[in-house]
Amino acid sequence: MVDFTLTDEQKNLREMAHDFARNEMRPVAWEYDRDSTWPEDIIKKAWELQLMNNHIPEEYGGVGLGYLDGCVIEEELAWGCSGIQTSVGCNGLATAPLILGGSHELKKEYLGRLTEAPLLASFCLTEPDAGSDVSGMKTTAVKKGDKWVINGSKCFITNGSHANFYTVYAKTDKDAGHRGISAFIVPRDAGVVVDKKEDKMGQRASNTATITFPEVEIPADHLIGEENKGFKLAMMTLDRTRPGVAAMATGIARAAMEFAVDYSKERVQFGVPIAMHQAIQFMIADMATEIEASRLLTWKAAFQLDNGERNTLVSSHAKRFAADTAMRVATDAVQVYGGYGFIKEYPVEKLMRDAKIMQLYEGTAQIQRLVIARETLLPRRAETPAAATA
Repeated sequence: MVDFTLTDEQKNLREMAHDFARNEMRPVAWEYDRDSTWPEDIIKKAWELQLMNNHIPEEYGGVGLGYLDGCVIEEELAWGCSGIQTSVGCNGLATAPLILGGSHELKKEYLGRLTEAPLLASFCLTEPDAGSDVSGMKTTAVKKGDKWVINGSKCFITNGSHANFYTVYAKTDKDAGHRGISAFIVPRDAGVVVDKKEDKMGQRASNTATITFPEVEIPADHLIGEENKGFKLAMMTLDRTRPGVAAMATGIARAAMEFAVDYSKERVQFGVPIAMHQAIQFMIADMATEIEASRLLTWKAAFQLDNGERNTLVSSHAKRFAADTAMRVATDAVQVYGGYGFIKEYPVEKLMRDAKIMQLYEGTAQIQRLVIARETLLPRRAETPAAATA
């Protein structure tokens, strides 16, 4: 039986997240965006309410929520401010490889840090010359005795300036392409350098930085999983986090549509509210349909994970479609506002800027189409996440 009804617990999570977004995030979101302010106070409140670190198992101090639970929360928080939600939710990206492949001791130490205090972690994969082409990374990790020595630089790192530790991907076999990549946990105090904070178009309440690892030494046991198996771990991680990005995109789109609907009822042209004009009605109708479809794809991708199924295809469907929807809906919301939509005094221009990054991070829209084409033209047999790690 197919059932799209949320459980009472999920409804309570959604209500709590929505109240937090409405009361704590929305009142300051545009001010934080204008000044590119770090939302430390909001992050601490989100941590106290357990609105972050959702998927850390109870064994390590977390609440062990399912992926659908997390998507329900992420949509609401992104409705409040996707920039702040990016900061709140980044731990999920950084910890996913650790949860998937880390030793019990590594999980206990580093997952425990995040559940015992409102600390942050960052995911370090992208480099200046290695974005979509991960195999082109130049960061290296060399085994020296009982330590790994990491050298290199990572860019576009969310929460990079504030992270307590970093999940870092590096080449351990420089001649093996993506088959020579490994993943590591690197504590900040091991000698990590924050080079610069980026001045971004949108999501300005989130921190994005360039991070350098100059001869950084870490213990040998800080390798996550097996040596040279990091690429597979990264791809499995993105399968798990892309539904959350799709949920955020859905939240942005929903916020933009709501502003457009309210404005269309207030703005009078040719003697009637512009909501009475069919051109505006059709724009609103398209927004509503695409948001509904985005949410359903997002929930399906999360459901597959919760059900132990491989979700690579649906995860890319959801991320691509929801991100493109967020951009279209936000752009059309600006159009509904007319000239006022182009003015910072009105809310939709921020949403339009915020929406753009959804088509870029955690795999561009073009990369998602490559994944979708590959999975459609050369479908793989059904495979559980557990089997994929074998």
